[in-house]
Amino acid sequence: MKSDFLIIGSGIAGLSFALKASRLGTVSVITKKEEVDTATNLAQGGIAAVLDFEDSFESHIKDTIDAGAGLCDEDVVQMVVKNGPVRISELMELGVKFVKEKDGKLSLGKEGGHSKRRVAHAYDLTGREIERALVESVEKISNIALFENHMCVDLITESDLDKKEKNEQQKCVGAYVIDECGDVTQFFAKIVVLCTGGTGKVYLYTSNPDIATGDGVAVAHRAGAEINNMEFVQFHPTCLYHHNAKNFLISEAVRGEGAILINKDNQRFMEKYEPEQLELATRDKVARAIDTEMKRSGVDCVYLDISHKGKEFLQKRFPTIYEKCLSLGIDISERPIPVVPAAHYLCGGVTTDIHGRTTVGNLFALGETSCTGLHGGNRLASNSLLEAIVYAENVYRYCEKNWRTLGKEQKHKEYDYKKTDKEQIDEEILINHNWDVIRRVMWNYVGIVRKESRLILAKQRIAEVRKEINEILKKYKITPNMLELRNISLVASLIIDASLARKESKGLHYIIDYPAIDDSQ
Repeated sequence: MKSDFLIIGSGIAGLSFALKASRLGTVSVITKKEEVDTATNLAQGGIAAVLDFEDSFESHIKDTIDAGAGLCDEDVVQMVVKNGPVRISELMELGVKFVKEKDGKLSLGKEGGHSKRRVAHAYDLTGREIERALVESVEKISNIALFENHMCVDLITESDLDKKEKNEQQKCVGAYVIDECGDVTQFFAKIVVLCTGGTGKVYLYTSNPDIATGDGVAVAHRAGAEINNMEFVQFHPTCLYHHNAKNFLISEAVRGEGAILINKDNQRFMEKYEPEQLELATRDKVARAIDTEMKRSGVDCVYLDISHKGKEFLQKRFPTIYEKCLSLGIDISERPIPVVPAAHYLCGGVTTDIHGRTTVGNLFALGETSCTGLHGGNRLASNSLLEAIVYAENVYRYCEKNWRTLGKEQKHKEYDYKKTDKEQIDEEILINHNWDVIRRVMWNYVGIVRKESRLILAKQRIAEVRKEINEILKKYKITPNMLELRNISLVASLIIDASLARKESKGLHYIIDYPAIDDSQ
């Protein structure tokens, strides 16, 4: 398969870029599952941007940097924030229907860490609404080909043969791609863009979709790309705690509308931990407070109470959350919602510059797969979708400007994924067991609150599991499940190594061996 662009992933980052890239050439989009099975589609809250005269760029910039624990790239923050409003307008032109007030102005929500109401939303279905509009737009363009149920095995790279220096820069020329039947195809392209989303499935409890196995970070790392800030894993404070509620998030916007956190004794507890911001403190602080409260009392969850707002308001503002909880026997207008923190967002990832370029030639990264410098040590709520659409434009502008010089023909590696001497795996338990071990080790030892001794144990255990996985890969024909297992084991190792390397508590990385550093420093 050959095209001008190969985009790996079909969330807001991948589809936004596909629409723009199609103006320059042919586009292939590969996605592991169905086209809408993405983190974008699950996003409830919205997109943060300066969209009201009472708000300002300076305020949004300050909130972002304060949340990022002093580790944000200030130039990147300014660029993203200042480009936000025009990108929101662009989405609306594509048909995204954000909620508006009676006077025609956008209805803006407020979430933790924000000093103003600036979150454009479609009630609690924002991600689904954005994905709908993007998918419909992509389907109308003939030179975009969408390959569902296809997964990237590895990137195809070659050194730039024109360079004579010792440290030749690797160039990406495509990817090995496996389909649901187990057949592997080489996809070649001038430009390869990684938009595979996050790594939440590395942890036992997560708000992420099942496809969030860190594939982009893993394949980029194996290709030699620089990876950064992997210790900064954001845990969303409020995931619905119910045995029949897999990965269901209770949006931060619920707290933005006045919900309070209470313990098993119906006592509000955030006053003890964050007396000023209370439930609207940044996610890392709220998640740590909940984690501490749960461990102190030995309970499995805490409760989020918004019953005082009344049924009519809740049904209109949070229709999805209301109906989901009701289907499980929880009427949120009458009783609190049981919640627990869950792995939600990776602030680190594949290092990129302001144009989305990685350290591997012709390889770009967008969205949660990337580490742009916007989020620093902790992402401000609803800045993720904003980052995705701003950087989709940046990558497009770079490609447009440099189109004539991009994508010279390169030789490629020998095709080696279709070895006939390997047998078909007949016991999925070999995969499922290691998958479960990784996720439990990460949850127990590399979670919200960390300790160096536990991190060392986790490193040893994950190393053992990775050896077992390599033996499985050597013996059996590859399958998508095997590849996901290989990827989460690598990502787990990267998170542990980064956590051991940072000898301080900063942002989302809270380690009890070292004194906490004030986020404002």
